Amino acid sequence: MALVVGAIIVLAALSLAFELSRGKSAKRKYIVWGITTMLPIAFVFSWLVALIYGDWIAHDGFAAIGLMMLLIPLFFLSGVILLLIGLFMKEKQS
Repeated sequence: MALVVGAIIVLAALSLAFELSRGKSAKRKYIVWGITTMLPIAFVFSWLVALIYGDWIAHDGFAAIGLMMLLIPLFFLSGVILLLIGLFMKEKQS
């Protein structure tokens, strides 16, 4: 049940980010996807992957926590990079 709720949260965040960035400038897309990657995706997706790995593959809770400690900063930093690219990107003058 927890996996289903987590997957629904991730899919809802992805669809919301897709809708918010459709038809917008590249700068706005980077900002939206950076914030989406940092907040819902980094935490919930990392938790989902760690839960699956720890429960089904390694059969060890410590492996799940260790994987989560690696994945959260990785996804969060990628979101920060996307956000900074969007914030400091120059708009094209048409």
